[in-house]
Amino acid sequence: MTGASSGIGHATALHLRDLGFSVLAGVRREEDAERLRDHGVIPMRLDVTVAEQIAAARAQWGDQPLAGLVNNAGFTCSGPLEFVPVEELRRQFEVNVVGHLAVVQAFLDALRAGRGRIVNIGSTAGLLGTPITGPYVASKFALEGMTDVLRRELRPQGVDVVMIEPGGVKTPLIGKVGEDFERWHRDGPPELVERYGAMIATALEFTTKIDRHTGVDAGVVARVIGTALTARRPRTRYLVGRDAVAAAMAKFVPDRVVDRLLVSMIKS
Repeated sequence: MTGASSGIGHATALHLRDLGFSVLAGVRREEDAERLRDHGVIPMRLDVTVAEQIAAARAQWGDQPLAGLVNNAGFTCSGPLEFVPVEELRRQFEVNVVGHLAVVQAFLDALRAGRGRIVNIGSTAGLLGTPITGPYVASKFALEGMTDVLRRELRPQGVDVVMIEPGGVKTPLIGKVGEDFERWHRDGPPELVERYGAMIATALEFTTKIDRHTGVDAGVVARVIGTALTARRPRTRYLVGRDAVAAAMAKFVPDRVVDRLLVSMIKS
């Protein structure tokens, strides 16, 4: 699995270990590798944007068949799309979308041999486009589409592809998102605050609420990932959390109605 240093990834690595899997867990820092090693998980240094590290991870796995690949690596880039540097948007896609596909391509022969499963970790951000989170939203919508295509292409080859769609989760990532919102409000030019200040404040309030109160524990998501890897007939998608269900239902509401609801939340 990728992105195992903290949050959902770390919790999943330990849960899959407890289920009896041999877990090869990707991290970018040696201290994170040590922590996983101490818990009986095999760490590997893996940045999904570095081809050489992906190749080394594939070589580390060797000729064994593979039961599952969990694509969890990712980060969030936020801000009003009018002001987001294009190079940051490119990096968002490189990690959250392109990197996932690069890892899939590298391990697909082992997955075929093991009739294994690919589990992509999406988000409610891939179901509902909320203001001030545009780069992250765009990457998760792209991951949704890529997952659908992979599922349909690989099903005849015996490889299932599953999407996990968590809502708010209490992880270090959500704290970083809040810091990002604060930075935009503090350091942005006057016209940014004038045009988007209310939206940024609402987004910060929402993420703070997730971090302190409403977010589910990362272990809840880990258990769903375990189910996706072990169920005899896994679902194509698993929603995690009440806000994830609400985001999915928004797809059946007219766009203009959703627009008005979101704007009313910002004004209130």
